[in-house]
Amino acid sequence: MQQLKGIKILLVDDEPNILQFLELGLQNEGFEVQTAQDGMTAITILKQFQPHVVILDVMMPGMDGFEVCRMIKKMDNVAVIMLTARDEVDDRVKGLNLGADDYMVKPFSFEELLARIYARIRNQFPHLFGEVVIGPFHIDDRRKEIRYENRVLELSPTEYELLKFLVLNHGLVLSKTMILDKVWGYDFAGEENIVEVYIRSLRDKLHDKDHQLIRTLRGSGYRVDLP
Repeated sequence: MQQLKGIKILLVDDEPNILQFLELGLQNEGFEVQTAQDGMTAITILKQFQPHVVILDVMMPGMDGFEVCRMIKKMDNVAVIMLTARDEVDDRVKGLNLGADDYMVKPFSFEELLARIYARIRNQFPHLFGEVVIGPFHIDDRRKEIRYENRVLELSPTEYELLKFLVLNHGLVLSKTMILDKVWGYDFAGEENIVEVYIRSLRDKLHDKDHQLIRTLRGSGYRVDLP
């Protein structure tokens, strides 16, 4: 993965062993890292440190992760990845509704966390990358242009945002609800099948008639598979 200088990550978890493990791993990847073991300390550090990404545990004493997420999103345009030991749909929905950008269930692999961190950075801070090259895709967010196998794709603004979201999160399963929230916005009042319509259009433009690039996982969502 591409290392970026100056990317700041704030880790918030009340378990010292997890903090130490993640801090060491992320520092070895070239990130600037600070840690907090409770919500109030996290808010104080956030104001001074100004991180790009906050990795935030849900279950903490005192101020829980949901309240910390709500406060963070009022203060800054920082990416928030929430961690939880409970794989509960209600928890994920609550976190996403409060503005969380991603959600991971413990235990998780460090490699997956790293992939999700890079996905969030590419999505919210594309200027740090310039043109992003991911497999056969070249994403130029300044020109709102995507090239696939050296061919410029003719995309509507919504198709551009959808394909960018899928590619930046390649390898991850993205539900229709998550896609609607991130591409159409939380206040979208239309039908979920609009996602299927746009996916079909993207497959046509990518010549992906066998669905080998944009895969459908029935009951789960979509996943982009790259070589």
